[in-house]
Amino acid sequence: MRPVHVRGEVLSRKRVGAYHQITLIAPGVADSARPGQFVALAVGGATSGLLLRRAFAIYGATPAGVYGGTVQIVVAVRGGGTAWLASLDQGDPVDVVGPLGSPFRLPARPVSAVLVGGGYGSAGLFGLAQMLRGRSCRVDMVLGAASADRLFGELEAKRTAVSLEVTTDDGGAGRRGVVTDVLPEVIERAGAGVVYACGPMPMLRACGDVAASYDIPCQVAVEESMACGIGVCMTCVLPVVGDDRVTRMVRSCVDGPVFAADRVRWDDVGTVPADALGATPARAPVAGAS
Repeated sequence: MRPVHVRGEVLSRKRVGAYHQITLIAPGVADSARPGQFVALAVGGATSGLLLRRAFAIYGATPAGVYGGTVQIVVAVRGGGTAWLASLDQGDPVDVVGPLGSPFRLPARPVSAVLVGGGYGSAGLFGLAQMLRGRSCRVDMVLGAASADRLFGELEAKRTAVSLEVTTDDGGAGRRGVVTDVLPEVIERAGAGVVYACGPMPMLRACGDVAASYDIPCQVAVEESMACGIGVCMTCVLPVVGDDRVTRMVRSCVDGPVFAADRVRWDDVGTVPADALGATPARAPVAGAS
């Protein structure tokens, strides 16, 4: 189904550690939402100078009910736009477009899956966990963050997953360290056949490397700036290798945000590789130029 553009409103907002969990009434958006997809919100109000939308992974979606469909997101305050969202009260209007992007691909048969979340990036994993369990897949989870207040979904993960490992950079919760310190142990214990990851780009790359060392696939939901969400502004392009082994500059918002980790050219993110399809070749130096 195509994404819809609706004038939604805030149903509820609550503080969860360092984050704000917001439930939006957005009829039609939740109807076709799938894990891995996101919504793009206009921020700042009708008279704001903040023109670019903000993208948020869909934490939860309820297509039916008293309010005709709700979507949950998790907001980390980083600037004026997210601060505005975090200040909204029940009933305040929010302009919503969604669901956007490509979802996680589900296994064709029951398989053991390890889900890895970094910070509030873990919000995009819980709908996936439910769908995997509905397909008789084993689900184990690893959650990591810089500190305990920046973890998200620890209690829900304990209820959802067969096992949960928690890491924090400062050792304030779980084990001191990063998610990839414990990921090999979890893969081996679970006999995992696939890894899914949401979180900061360095974490995604590291998870892909660990999965590759066990010769199992890894799907990652990348964190790139997605100002429009519909593939127009080209702010979220990154180099990805296709099935034909050709590198293309793809748009995270419409071609992603979910990609196979081993197809993303992590060293070249933020650049246009010279061998990418359509890249402008470097000009030869002009003879006699100093």
